[in-house]
Amino acid sequence: MAIALRYAARTDLGLGPKSRNEDSGYAGPHLLVLADGMGGHAAGDVASSMIIGELAPLDGQSIGADSALPTLEKSIRAANKRLSTAMDDNPDLAGMGSTTIAMLRTGNKLAMAHIGDSRAYLLRDGTLSQITKDHSFVQRLVDEKRISREEAEDHPQRSLVTRVMTGQEDDDPDLSMREIKVGDRYLLCSDGLSDFVRSEILQEILTEAATPEDAADRCIEVALRASARDNVTVVIADVVDLDKSTSPTTVPQVVGAAAVRDRKGKRTRGLPISPAEKAALLTRTTSGQAGAADEDEHLALAEEGRSGLVTWGRRLLVAAVALAVLTGGGYAAWTWSQRQFFLGADGGYVAVYRGLTQDVGPVGLSRVETVSDIPLTDLPTHMQDLVNGRIVVTDRAAAAGRVQMLRSAATDCRAQSAAGVECGSVPVTTPASTTSTTASTTTTPASTTTTPASTTTAPVAPGLPNTTVTTGSTP
Repeated sequence: MAIALRYAARTDLGLGPKSRNEDSGYAGPHLLVLADGMGGHAAGDVASSMIIGELAPLDGQSIGADSALPTLEKSIRAANKRLSTAMDDNPDLAGMGSTTIAMLRTGNKLAMAHIGDSRAYLLRDGTLSQITKDHSFVQRLVDEKRISREEAEDHPQRSLVTRVMTGQEDDDPDLSMREIKVGDRYLLCSDGLSDFVRSEILQEILTEAATPEDAADRCIEVALRASARDNVTVVIADVVDLDKSTSPTTVPQVVGAAAVRDRKGKRTRGLPISPAEKAALLTRTTSGQAGAADEDEHLALAEEGRSGLVTWGRRLLVAAVALAVLTGGGYAAWTWSQRQFFLGADGGYVAVYRGLTQDVGPVGLSRVETVSDIPLTDLPTHMQDLVNGRIVVTDRAAAAGRVQMLRSAATDCRAQSAAGVECGSVPVTTPASTTSTTASTTTTPASTTTTPASTTTAPVAPGLPNTTVTTGSTP
């Protein structure tokens, strides 16, 4: 039986303070990749783009089932080495990194590599299973039975990742081989989706959507409705029987940072068909060498339009309400605005505001509802940035819940500071280091083979896991 992948990739900037998309996604006939860059000013968008550029040549190559996993691992490590070289050559890139999920298909086998807290799901026979395990601080707490899975979903430190691609030699991905079946639907997503949309909703979306395109669009739409504060990127692929369906496109789709012409994010474009051209072009883009000669390339840019319309629709609605309020155009508009809430800063403390986040000229459209007892300086830096950028919530109850999450984060930070640990990080001490080897396994409807990953751990502050923690995407 001849099988193929029918795929779609989508992304959206999200509703948070980020001014550029640091995610990158790639979907092709033999290769699916999602990379969530991190580092903020330290060029997370460059990191995710470079990873796509290194892996893209795998799509279209003739690779046997026995060599698929070693080939994928080799390319992942080569991409990680490129990050290291780039940071050595350009100090402005120091500190960048990225999560990565890559799936390489050969026949009815799927080689998979995963590192970080981006996720892959499999919908098979109506059941949705997460087939990756988060490399995160919160996942470690779940594994140690210190918190439940339900508590993990809203934990204030869920953005802390314990393993990502940072250019270091010990950035080891989880590796596995899977057998794919006709009817399978795979979802790769950044935490901009999984942090804001629960798995039961994802199962509903993936089950009801007729095509990967419909499913991807719906995922973005629901994430934005949930006020996703991070970049949201999804790659979805269906396994189809070529004897019973029309042949799907073989044109790759590229979204996010890897599809952006310049760091300002003003223009986007797709990648050429040739895998060699894809890699060469992405290399030029991430090193700043791409120029006007790229204008006539074959376009394969996955549309960001529908999710973009949702974002602009929300912005236009807020602007319309603001205009109505200012012009006396409606008591209803003012009443609606006063049912909106967000978190922000007031006098150096976390505060709950009633009204709209936007101001029109000198006219403010919000007022402080309550000021909490949480100093901004007690929060991790990335959470301070979120509060300063304003966190939109659905109602007063949601605001109270978010304040409580921030209070817990502040308490954790003070405890870490008292122990001599920098807030938001867990230092690794070199004395008395020990080496341990662990095998990560995932139980799924399909057969899975997992390659053990060797890691080096060392004693850390009491009550914290033995691991190096890197700040990832925003919560």
